[in-house]
Amino acid sequence: MKKYRWGMIGLGDIASQFAAGFDSPNSELYGVSARSLPKVEAFAAQYQIPKAYATTEDLLDDPMIDIVYIAVPNDLHHEFIMKSLLAGKHVLCEKAITTNADALAEELALAKEKQLILEEAMTIFNMPLYAALREQINTGRLGKLKMIQAPFGSYKDPDPTNRFFNPDLGGGALLDIGTYAVSFARFFMSEAPEVTYSDMKPFSTGVDEQSVTILRNPLDEMANVTLTFQAKMPKTGIVAFEEGYITIDEYPRADQAMIHFRDGKTETVAVGDTNQALNYEIDNMLKTIEGKSAGSIHLTTDVINLLDQMQAFWAQQ
Repeated sequence: MKKYRWGMIGLGDIASQFAAGFDSPNSELYGVSARSLPKVEAFAAQYQIPKAYATTEDLLDDPMIDIVYIAVPNDLHHEFIMKSLLAGKHVLCEKAITTNADALAEELALAKEKQLILEEAMTIFNMPLYAALREQINTGRLGKLKMIQAPFGSYKDPDPTNRFFNPDLGGGALLDIGTYAVSFARFFMSEAPEVTYSDMKPFSTGVDEQSVTILRNPLDEMANVTLTFQAKMPKTGIVAFEEGYITIDEYPRADQAMIHFRDGKTETVAVGDTNQALNYEIDNMLKTIEGKSAGSIHLTTDVINLLDQMQAFWAQQ
């Protein structure tokens, strides 16, 4: 495997996590850019990143950069994905990769044309625990999947100007925490589901503050997705089968799950390390580029389609 060099766009909290924990034997965090050069230079110095670019265009013009990691607000994802692909860079973009399915289709068409890889930095699709659970399910020990519960509640300061509630910045619970819950449900469902019902309570700015959604696929596998920005809820996902159920605490970056069988027996599945969540994304991105993994963009595409369907329900209310 060749040595890949990464460029980062954005300096938010997740960008700091990405830079602080970056540990990849086959790649290097080479450069960073954002709107403020002094902040970029300080960020680069803090995390020992060799290059601090005055503009994003400078980063994208640098032939040394192979992969771009995008960590800007949701409303800017599409713009920077398209610019990065046009510059000939592979792209790993933070969730939600786009705000709608049309934008994602445009991005994927360009990635295909340029023969580049585009992936979403969705921890659920990269944590080793989920691959291990898939192996357990595929043995048939648990029987057919019946029901999934995917709750996510996070209390946010109800300030209309912050990004969580600002519609101009892609705010709302769905595009922030909701992508985790819907991705969790989609990962376990055997086929892509449709939204059969969704209801939402808006914040004063019009973005979704809380919602309840039911998903169902042609195999009659169902999921209940519950979200709120105004109350804490345990991030415990439940995946229920005929012969037992799986509980996964802190499911966005989980490294342990419990299988509960109908006869009362339990088994613990422990794989991976929560603290290495972003490095698993890096590693799987490299494997996808090298053709050693199919990647997870097909699951991401299903998730974005579901987000569109949910918002269509809300528009009718």
